[in-house]
Amino acid sequence: MSSLSTHNQRLDMRIDLETKQMAERASAALGCSSLTEYITRLIRDNSPSIIQQQTEITLSNQQFEQFISLCEDQTTKPGQSLLSAAQQLEQEGY
Repeated sequence: MSSLSTHNQRLDMRIDLETKQMAERASAALGCSSLTEYITRLIRDNSPSIIQQQTEITLSNQQFEQFISLCEDQTTKPGQSLLSAAQQLEQEGY
């Protein structure tokens, strides 16, 4: 959890009536005391897997072996686009 105190950030949304009613029904079905609690629960439950999907790379054994082989190949030099991407990542602190 961040160092910010709880309940001090605001998220403003505009949604259509049907979506709001559906959210209210789902919120009640889950026993949430408010739409805020329901939306917070959705964000906390779903965000980690979405972030993981966007940051995780899955390779087959063959792809991994090919990747390692290319990394260890001293005759292969990185292209300009790869060097630029590496420089950008370094500037961003990765």
